[in-house]
Amino acid sequence: MVLSQSTLTDSLELMRWIGWAQRKAGEDWTRAREISFEQSFVLAYLVRNPGAIQRDIAQTTRTSAANVSSLLQGLERNGLVERRTEGGNGRSKRVYATPVAAQLITGLDAAMAAADEAILAPLNQAERALLHTLLTKITAELPHPTGS
Repeated sequence: MVLSQSTLTDSLELMRWIGWAQRKAGEDWTRAREISFEQSFVLAYLVRNPGAIQRDIAQTTRTSAANVSSLLQGLERNGLVERRTEGGNGRSKRVYATPVAAQLITGLDAAMAAADEAILAPLNQAERALLHTLLTKITAELPHPTGS
């Protein structure tokens, strides 16, 4: 079976559609908590990685340090993160989610897992395993995203 360029492009469009559905589920969940999807992602990361530095957050979110700085300023104003200077170096600040933030995002992982399950529901276990194998093969050849 020979696939045309159109079919391959359509396959990538289908992957974007899956990504959109996943993001929409996250945005619906976070909107109900009056935070953005990006904010929830950063807060979840900080709950799992207390004391992260901005560069780590930028790499994880695949965005720039300037974007992370702006996002953290908003979260800090709302009492959801704290930035602490540690080790006597005023330029090196570690970022922590506050207890309020941790409570706010409780359930995000479960909501995203439910969205993933809904997306994958049409596939049986063998098809899911094949999909995983194929996506792993594709991504093995791609550059790794960074926060540049």
